[in-house]
Amino acid sequence: MGMSVTISAATERDAEQILKLQYLCFQREAELYGDYGIEPLTQTLDDFRAELAHCCVLVARLGEEVVGSVRGTVDDDGTARIGKLIVHPRLQRHGLGGRLLAAVEDRLVQEWAAKRYHLVTGDKSEGNLRLYRKNGYATVGTEHDREVTLIALEKEATAYATSA
Repeated sequence: MGMSVTISAATERDAEQILKLQYLCFQREAELYGDYGIEPLTQTLDDFRAELAHCCVLVARLGEEVVGSVRGTVDDDGTARIGKLIVHPRLQRHGLGGRLLAAVEDRLVQEWAAKRYHLVTGDKSEGNLRLYRKNGYATVGTEHDREVTLIALEKEATAYATSA
């Protein structure tokens, strides 16, 4: 392709591209679980803009095109909740998901004082589970959202922070 993917903080001008990519990426999850009413597919642009204003949202760009994104917030107890890690289907399996995950973890520690990371993924989402486990996450339980069983995974931030 001749260009490299860059990761940076998302801005308001990225909102529409991120939301369109989110719709594209979560189609596979919706099909896998037989549920097209999942929140990533029903989130509105206004809802996402509100989330963008109070969350850590990172975006991966290939030139001007948004090809990935991830979000995180930190609770009062220092738990960073990471979600909606998305990578354009044509760029999956090239390490971009891992790069986005590492970037949001680092940002959440450095700027939001995260002490641990928490995320969830569907129990049938083997690729997601493989990525998270490869990056040091361990299963801590299950949660339920509608008819979907979610696997909850965590890891301590201090053990994986990339800088002091």
